[in-house]
Amino acid sequence: MSGVSRETTAAGNTAAPWLTVVGIGDDGEASLTAAAIAIIRTASMVIGGQRSLDHLPADCPAQRVGWTTLDQTLDTILARRGQPTVVLATGDPMWFGLGSTLSQALQQAGHDPQREMAVLPTPGAFSLAAARLCWPLQDCLCLTAHGRPVAALRLHFAPGQRLLVLSHDGQTAAQVAAELCDCGYGPSQITALWHLGGTNEGRFSARADHFSANPEAANQTIPALNTLAIDCVLAEGARPLSRTPGLPDEAFEHDGQLTKREARALTLMALAPWPGAHLWDIGAGSGSIAIEWMRAAPRTTALAVERDPLRLARVVRNAQALGVPTLRTMLADLPAGLLALDDEQQPDVIFVGGGVSRPGLLDKLWSRLPAGGRLVTNAVTLEAEQAVLDFHRRHGGELRRLAVSRTQPVGRLTRWDTLAPLTQLCAEKP
Repeated sequence: MSGVSRETTAAGNTAAPWLTVVGIGDDGEASLTAAAIAIIRTASMVIGGQRSLDHLPADCPAQRVGWTTLDQTLDTILARRGQPTVVLATGDPMWFGLGSTLSQALQQAGHDPQREMAVLPTPGAFSLAAARLCWPLQDCLCLTAHGRPVAALRLHFAPGQRLLVLSHDGQTAAQVAAELCDCGYGPSQITALWHLGGTNEGRFSARADHFSANPEAANQTIPALNTLAIDCVLAEGARPLSRTPGLPDEAFEHDGQLTKREARALTLMALAPWPGAHLWDIGAGSGSIAIEWMRAAPRTTALAVERDPLRLARVVRNAQALGVPTLRTMLADLPAGLLALDDEQQPDVIFVGGGVSRPGLLDKLWSRLPAGGRLVTNAVTLEAEQAVLDFHRRHGGELRRLAVSRTQPVGRLTRWDTLAPLTQLCAEKP
């Protein structure tokens, strides 16, 4: 059967994967290749949503099992290991699809997905939406809002950016429109497309500010299963936000407890975020460091720890507004509350923004870092600087003295205003 890789064993026999994930389109059987139909006909069980099962060829002898909950269905699939099983998934199973979930489940069970599973994709929502709009797919950013915070899309709004987004339901378009308008992208064009490739294919298109003004009318037009195509257009007078560290101070809600723009950019330089890295932001204040960390590289995560509940609430609002709503927060006073971090994911990098002068805090946080982990802190007060210098004598690292001046008007004249100088430590654990 073409389309399924075979592995030759030491004995010379060929073995095909027992599990095949078959992508199926809205046009049902017509979207299936000859290889996919052949595999389905030789399977002893086919698992999928009822609508997909109804599209199977009438002469398919396999037992048909409908999708229940995710956990129950995964258990059913894994329990059939070694028996020819087909799972039906919509479109491309490896792009925000079921194939990714099954691959992870096999890995967690101690199996190699490349040996156990074959995937036969069909054109998915992203490819079909790009084809309908004649958008070069390589120039589009493909995202999902299915089961994820819509506010996370804010991170990707930029003038001229084209986004393709898998919706959660028929309400998603209006929710995305509200986010666009709030970020100054009201003129952006949103096109909702549904039943792509099927007989009931349709679309609805309007500016974001129309969706925002008429959400009920828009929601009644859009079926639950849809894909959004967003052509981002910045409103006149609005300003885009860069992903490069050093957002304007006014981008954050704060009470003065904020690492200023220039110092923040240099701090992110020292933190050096990389894809998938995890940060602890201790004494988070407004959350600016953790937020810019998550904006700077894909798949980064962060935990913001703050002792003041009002400030912690501010961190949450800032994270929502700046496109990183998955930033985790913790209310704790360190070092007394250090035990609260025992069950947290181990950090790759720790930034200490507040409480630097507290006895033993830097050493205790240093002990939480793995080998190769990095600790960065900024000291503004003499007491904090003394703690940093003591730590540096014991553990080494790189010290920097940062001083920034900004111009300020004095009547019709201008003067330099110097921000509070700070001492920065960046230490890497051997």
